[in-house]
Amino acid sequence: MRRVTRDGQDCLALRGELPPRQQGPPLHLHYREAEEVRVLAGTLSATAEGRQIRAGVGETAVFEAGTTHRWWNDADTPLVLEGVVRPAVDLDRYLHAMFDVLNHGAPERPSLFYVAHVARRHRHTQAGFFIPLAVQSILFPVVVFLGTVLGRYRGDNWPGSPARCVGVPAE
Repeated sequence: MRRVTRDGQDCLALRGELPPRQQGPPLHLHYREAEEVRVLAGTLSATAEGRQIRAGVGETAVFEAGTTHRWWNDADTPLVLEGVVRPAVDLDRYLHAMFDVLNHGAPERPSLFYVAHVARRHRHTQAGFFIPLAVQSILFPVVVFLGTVLGRYRGDNWPGSPARCVGVPAE
């Protein structure tokens, strides 16, 4: 992922690979960013607002801003994608923060304090449905309050800290 300018607009250029029979990101949405990916190899399987999508080599899948979606590779060959996110709002900083939290916790058990902080910080731009949004809207403010009282967010050196997650470089 890189920050680029396309047609006078700040965007995120994407390029990635997903091994055979692997899940991509969980169900999520970008409130203000549209995601467009082109399949370079393999087959992309996805759902967008509940409708099924399959895109093969040379085909494009578009997930408009505000569209609940997820994607995966259910084929026996690697999936290779390239694409763009327009406009670049904060997806790169959100992903950086979430991966920072995931990589600093116990395997498959990230700290709820840090997940809640990242989700609350980006709640107007990104949403993940690993926990229902209604539960997040009640639980996460309480968890962030407790984390603040307990000193979990002091300084800049904690998983998902805004100071640690500044986004991707520009081209």
